[in-house]
Amino acid sequence: MNALPRITALESDPRRPGAVRIEIDGLRFGAVTREVVAREGLTVGRELDLPLHERLGAAADIEAAFRTVLRSLEVRSYARGDLGRRLQRKGHPRSAVEAALERAAELGLLDDAAFAEGYVQTRAARGRGPARLTRDLLSMGVERGVIDRALAAQWPEGSDRTAVPLALAQKRAAQLVALPRQTRRRRLVAYLARRGFTGREVTEIVDRVVSSQSPVASR
Repeated sequence: MNALPRITALESDPRRPGAVRIEIDGLRFGAVTREVVAREGLTVGRELDLPLHERLGAAADIEAAFRTVLRSLEVRSYARGDLGRRLQRKGHPRSAVEAALERAAELGLLDDAAFAEGYVQTRAARGRGPARLTRDLLSMGVERGVIDRALAAQWPEGSDRTAVPLALAQKRAAQLVALPRQTRRRRLVAYLARRGFTGREVTEIVDRVVSSQSPVASR
């Protein structure tokens, strides 16, 4: 009968306080939290039956995914769904990714509402409109209700929503001044749509900008 694998070392992980490196039969197995070590009663010399070995493997996968979450968030913020897809592309198992994301959320490291508000605020300042921002955030897995609240915070009811698209239209129109009037209008509408500004209000802005240009340019 083959001998069961045995824990040959348990060492504190210097890279992450609260984690313990496990060595099994002289080989590096992975790292788990101290809570896992205590819960499973792990000690050097303990033999591992199959169920325990599988539980430790799952715990090590979660710890590895969580470390990737931490490294990613050190670089920039992420929406939860977007970060989850990135972790899976890196090869982390789906179940480990979900557990790692939940741990990060419980620690306040992941918050789609805060992410959406920050994203809308910074991108709106760069000239992106509501439609573009909605598309961007939906593609990152942010829920529509969360997006709507972030947009409402950026553009409260009754606020002036025309200043940015008007400035963009005026700047772009100056570059298109040599084109026929209808061509200018069509291109301005398309340009603002790509930026995320759509609707009747935007077409009225375009009409106003095109009409304000000199008659010579309106041929």
